[in-house]
Amino acid sequence: MQLLRRDLAAAAILLLGTVSGHAQGKPLTQGKPLPAPSSSVMPPVELTITAENGKPVCAPAELRLPANTDVALHVVSHADTPVTITADGLFENGHVLHADGDLVHVASEKGYLVKRDGQGTLRVRTLEAGNHDFACTSTANKNAPFVGKLVLTSPAN
Repeated sequence: MQLLRRDLAAAAILLLGTVSGHAQGKPLTQGKPLPAPSSSVMPPVELTITAENGKPVCAPAELRLPANTDVALHVVSHADTPVTITADGLFENGHVLHADGDLVHVASEKGYLVKRDGQGTLRVRTLEAGNHDFACTSTANKNAPFVGKLVLTSPAN
């Protein structure tokens, strides 16, 4: 009986610690927690998706964002089919702080599906400084993704 009480007390402490962390604005993420962002500024960025000849086109083609910073990415799709946006590591659970609107996290955790003519906001913690590719892929034409550049630079505090 005493062992059961001890186990229940330990579980309660763990649960209260998790809930209090969430109440303080800390995201409930899987895996190890992210370090503090390099900047407290959360710049809004818009990514627009259109379709040309059945292929998605994302604008801007070069996303320039501050590295290791929380960013609000507003995604607006004018495409007539659902489009998946991907960028290695960026849309995995640990880096996604919030998602809303017409955005669905894909099963592979590598990206987000934007519904046809949909829009939504992704708040993410960007990766370390460097150059990466991002892609916009139509569910109707997976062999012809649009590939853009994600340029992450050291933030100016």
